[in-house]
Amino acid sequence: MEPFIIVAIIAGLILLLLLLGTPVKPIRLLGQGLIKIIIGAVFLFFLNALGNQFGVHVPINLITASVSGFLGIPGVAALAAIGYWLV
Repeated sequence: MEPFIIVAIIAGLILLLLLLGTPVKPIRLLGQGLIKIIIGAVFLFFLNALGNQFGVHVPINLITASVSGFLGIPGVAALAAIGYWLV
C-alpha cells in the first residue's frame, strides 16, 4: 500500500474516535489491570530484595506479577510460601 493511503486511514480512524468518543469502560479496565500488574511486580521486587537474606526468591514474570497484583499481599505471601516449600 502507498504511505499516503495508510496515513489517510489512520487519520480517518483518529477523526472517527474524536467524533464518536472512545469506549471508556474497556479502556479503564485495561488500564486498571496494567497498573495492578505493575504494582505486583513492585511487590515481588521488594520481596526478593528483603527475602534474599532468608533464601526466598520468586521470579518476576507476567504470571507471578499478575497473581501478586490482583491478590495483593496475600498473593505475595502465597507465592513466597509456594516457592519456599517447592524449591
